Amino acid sequence: MNFLDLVRSRYSVRAYKIDRVEQAKLDQVLEAARLTPTADNRQAFGLIVIRTEGPEKELERIYSRSWCVQAPQVLCACGIPERAWVHKRDSKNYSDVDMAVGMDHLILAAAELGLGTC
Repeated sequence: MNFLDLVRSRYSVRAYKIDRVEQAKLDQVLEAARLTPTADNRQAFGLIVIRTEGPEKELERIYSRSWCVQAPQVLCACGIPERAWVHKRDSKNYSDVDMAVGMDHLILAAAELGLGTC
């Protein structure tokens, strides 16, 4: 699939299969995020893989949509402001931008592998 076809076909999923994502596929989407170009290459974000089986109640308190806990895994992106590049002109901390680009890479890699994301 070429890139524009991939971008056109990706959509936000609200119903998930209960099957766990194969480790090889999970590794691929995490690697896509790791390779994200970031401001000054600081990589000012991290990802946490959460298996939803078990902590459903805690996850529902964080995000109350049932489809979110229906997914077998949830990936949590965490910005790390103290590691981020800060623009001298306006003091803009780029951890949020780095995290957003990282998630975009991850989401597109998942779509290419046939995995649903939201």
